[in-house]
Amino acid sequence: MMFKIKRYNPENQINAWLFLAPALILILIFSIYPLFRSFYLSFHSGFILNQHFSGIDNYVKIFNDPIFIKSLLNTALFAIVVVPIALVISLFISWAIFEKVKFKAFFETIFFMPYVTSVIAIGMVFQYFFNKNFGVINFVLALIGIPNVNWLDNPSMSMPTLIIFGVWSSLAFNIIILLSGFRNINPEYYTIADMFGASKWEQFRKITLPQLMPTLSFLLTVNLISAFKVYTEVFALFGGQAGIANSAVTAVFYVYNKFYNLGQSGPAMAASVVLFAIIILMTILQRTLISRRSRGGK
Repeated sequence: MMFKIKRYNPENQINAWLFLAPALILILIFSIYPLFRSFYLSFHSGFILNQHFSGIDNYVKIFNDPIFIKSLLNTALFAIVVVPIALVISLFISWAIFEKVKFKAFFETIFFMPYVTSVIAIGMVFQYFFNKNFGVINFVLALIGIPNVNWLDNPSMSMPTLIIFGVWSSLAFNIIILLSGFRNINPEYYTIADMFGASKWEQFRKITLPQLMPTLSFLLTVNLISAFKVYTEVFALFGGQAGIANSAVTAVFYVYNKFYNLGQSGPAMAASVVLFAIIILMTILQRTLISRRSRGGK
């Protein structure tokens, strides 16, 4: 029995669009439309049901708001610190699991569990960990002679606390993706390297890292975007607040507070547009740098 292979025909594009239509409609309704709606509302003031055009007043207002400036600085600090630290720790943990540890499936499940667990629930646990009087972290610090640290109620410690929590919560997803990347590396590379007497560190530096660059690039992009959208961690860690005196306020938390708590939709949408522009700019810049580095290495 002969099967006829259908060649590509532009007429079949109609069928393709029909199959894509449900997904495209959902994307338009829940992603594209809210984006343009936010941009539209950023130039209007008043209550959400009684808007009037106000030009760029909302943008002037938020850039004159010290809390908004602080939220951008906190968000940038969080992203700059958490993303590289979490990637480096995840890389070495996943490498150790892949190379040294038996029962890899068991450890993969253990490390993946935090990713499928509610951030709010984990945040409540971390509130006990960071408790000044009976927290586990202060107990460990006391064993080495360091006095108790007020992690949650000291404005100067709010961002370090959030950064520690952010690094920990980023590990699970990174480790699972990196383990998949390790599996895709051809083991013959290591066999040949062993034949020439290459050390484990040389193999890691000359074989593993270059082969993992596409995976690391993907994780860097995803983690950077997630870091600039950090909100749930703040809400969970500080009990619905942005730390003492807004010491841990982030850009998304600022938007949430302006829109839902204060009812100022115009400034909230202006802040969200600014954040969206920053995320797009940082993503393009990061991808451009990685692309240039990849071409330079060839």
